[in-house]
Amino acid sequence: MKRNEIEQSELLAAFTAGWRSGNVAVPYLLLASYRQLKLSEAEVMLIIHVMALMEKENKDFPTLEELQGRMSIPPEKVIAALQKLLKEGLLSIDEGFDPVTGVQNEKYNFNPLMERLAACWLEETTKRQQQEEPPVRKDIFSIFEKEFARPLTPMELESITGWLDKDGYPEDLILAGLKEAVFAGKVHFRYIDRILLEWSRNRIKTVEQAKEHSQKFRTR
Repeated sequence: MKRNEIEQSELLAAFTAGWRSGNVAVPYLLLASYRQLKLSEAEVMLIIHVMALMEKENKDFPTLEELQGRMSIPPEKVIAALQKLLKEGLLSIDEGFDPVTGVQNEKYNFNPLMERLAACWLEETTKRQQQEEPPVRKDIFSIFEKEFARPLTPMELESITGWLDKDGYPEDLILAGLKEAVFAGKVHFRYIDRILLEWSRNRIKTVEQAKEHSQKFRTR
């Protein structure tokens, strides 16, 4: 074989051996959310090295020397990164006892980190869903239809939309106006519109203010 072919063969063998050495399972949430936990790339890399040593070499409690030997940052920064993870509760150490050898042992525990990452994921998911969800107007339409005991006409739907968009009435205040109309036995849009207009003239902007105004009106 030619020298070039031998080198390619050796490279292929080395690549195959490296591939067969296996992979390390790194949680995607760690890569996606470490910035939210204010972790640096060095601190994330330290976490990955600990995971790798635990998973691939069965070293549940890698020594500082082992971790420092795998990282390119100075040894003192490795110590500082590890101390930060422990101090902020992202990493914990479990103590155990081997009944066979009688030796006390220690093990790194990543459950606190995963719980914090899960909380970050839940927070981001909730924010995204709130941004994607349509406004709660569908609810106000269904409430009106329930009180009128029938589907709303296009003109009535337009009236509610106008109260919200054009007049700027708060949704809860419109529903309070509907409640007043039901209480008065005058469940129609003209009456509700007059109620909302009167409240607007009296600078009533909250349900509490509307209740006080209605109570005074009934007293008179």
